[in-house]
Amino acid sequence: MFRLEFTIEPFVEGQPGRHVTAAIDAVVAHGVRVEIGPFGSSCLLDEGRVGEIVGILTTAAVGNGATHVSLNVERADA
Repeated sequence: MFRLEFTIEPFVEGQPGRHVTAAIDAVVAHGVRVEIGPFGSSCLLDEGRVGEIVGILTTAAVGNGATHVSLNVERADA
């Protein structure tokens, strides 16, 4: 398993814009549970889905006005 952590900007505390909500909705629509945190969000993925979900997330974020997407992928089961 891998943990994908991401932050989508512009960031406005307590008011996620469409660039954030559309990206999260796109990932959730592909059967992934997203934990939304105060400054970023994360999800757990099987190794074979990391590239797919990163692509879905970034495409939806940028397509809805994101100016920056920060991603961190780490092995969660090590």
